[in-house]
Order: sequence, then C-alpha cells, then structure tokens
Amino acid sequence: MTTPLRVAGVDCGTNSIRLLISEVAPDGSLREITRTNTIVRLGQGVDETGRLHPDAIERTRVALADYVHDMLDAGVTRVRMVATSATRDAANKEDFFGMTRALLGHVELGKHADVISGEEEAALSYAGATADLGADKGPFCVIDLGGGSTEFVTPSGAASTQMGCVRLTERFMRSDPPTAEETDRARAYVRDTLDGVAPLFENVRTFVGCAGTFTTLSALTQNLPSYDPARIHLSQLLVDDLLATTTTLRAQTAEQRRESPVMHPGRADVIAAGAVVVEEVLALARERAGIDSIVVSEKDILDGIVTSLL
Repeated sequence: MTTPLRVAGVDCGTNSIRLLISEVAPDGSLREITRTNTIVRLGQGVDETGRLHPDAIERTRVALADYVHDMLDAGVTRVRMVATSATRDAANKEDFFGMTRALLGHVELGKHADVISGEEEAALSYAGATADLGADKGPFCVIDLGGGSTEFVTPSGAASTQMGCVRLTERFMRSDPPTAEETDRARAYVRDTLDGVAPLFENVRTFVGCAGTFTTLSALTQNLPSYDPARIHLSQLLVDDLLATTTTLRAQTAEQRRESPVMHPGRADVIAAGAVVVEEVLALARERAGIDSIVVSEKDILDGIVTSLL
C-alpha cells in the first residue's frame, strides 16, 4: 500500500508562527492533520530598530523546533515556510534564515524560510481564504490582517500595507487601555494608508477577513464559550455587531481581554490596534461597496502555502 504524501506549511509573521500539516489524497484533495498557532512576537521592536530582537528569534526557534518534531512524527516529506512582514523589514534577517535552515533541513534537505513579497502573501491568503466559498458569492476582497502588515486582494489586484496590530500598538497605542489621543493618531494613520487601497473595494460583493484578529473578533461577536474553529469558519457577521465588539475591546485593559475564553493571551495586548484597522476597513467597505456584513474564514495563507506545494 502506498504511503500517503504528507506536506506542511509554516507561516511566520510579526506576531505568530503557525503550522498546517495536510495529507494529500489520491485525487489531489487535502485532509487537515494538524493546525497549530504559537504567539512568538517575532516583530518585537522591528518597527523602531529595524532589527529582529535576539529574544524574538529564540522564541521563534523554540516554536519551530517543536513544529519540526511534529512534522517528523507525522511523516511529512515536503515543507514550505514563508516569512512575512517582520523579516522583510529586518536588517539582521540572515540570523533568522540560518536558524530556519538548520531546523527545516531535518524535514526536507536544504529547506529554509522564504521571504515573500506582500503581493505573494496576498495571493496565498486569497487562495486559502476563498477555498470554501462558492464562486456565486464573488467577487471577493480578502483582508489578511497580520501583526506588521495587512494585505488586500481581489480578482482585479492586490495591495500590501504597513499596518498591523503589533506595528500600530508599538507606534501609536502604547497605553493600556490606549488613550483617545493614541487611538485617534492610529486611526488617522490607517485612514491615510487605506486611501491607496480604496479602488480595490469597487464592485466587491463579499469581504472576507482572515487571520487571528478577525477570527478572535468573530468568536467574541458570536459570544462563543470557547474558541471553536468550526463555528468561526465562514461565519457571517453583521458590521454593526462587529463594531460593537471592537468598541468594547478598545476600552478594556489587556488583562480584561485575557479573561475571555476565546482570547489568546499573546493577542490581548495588540488586538485593540487590530480593532482600529477593522473599524476603518469596514467603514471604507460600507462607503465603497455598501456592505452590511463580512465573512470570517479560518482558512488563510497557511492553506495557500500547502496548496502551493502541490
């Protein structure tokens, strides 16, 4: 009997590193084996110093070593790891690449993390986020809100913007909870950044939010008793309900946010900044496309990475 091919995708962003292991069926379809998320804050201080902090690299190394162990246990023979905003911006990124080469080589000889452009990041996110959505729901605009950047992609084009929950927290929203002045400065920055994205919103029928800020907001808006990916995936949220959630979050301290059973502890101190991005994106989507709801997808760039291996 032929051993099924198992492949793995690793996404290393500004705030978290994530793993998806999938098995390839004879017909080419994919069956999820493992999906794991670890907050490592690789982008700690990058916006200010232009360098990856040694502690952040070490946190990422420890998490990736655990992932490599999981891959070997699962029989993975092909792997792709992508590194996004934090490493694109870092002067000492070769320290990071050497670490990934040493670990990923145990799974597939010569492998190391690839730094991908914002445009490729957007395309991979689009492929993953829309995989379970029918074509009749399109045209789509996928919004991948990360720690250092936010990508927007539609059939007509894509844009990568330098705004994410970690970047905005470190640059503008440092108080706990953020002050009104800090929030206003972050909001003004987001609005200015979105000016260049606005043309992409024309003729969009369905907006799809993916990655941790959106999925956490979905769980909170649905008032889930625990984080439930099955109930979050393809959830359709009314804009007004989502805005009520973001308003509440911004007023809370990080410790108050951590009390929620659906909040990852490592996300609690930066999600207020993510909420500002969401609020301004929704305002623009309402203005340009007249939407009253948004779909949240549990699938994202990880699913696009795994598919790219095939």
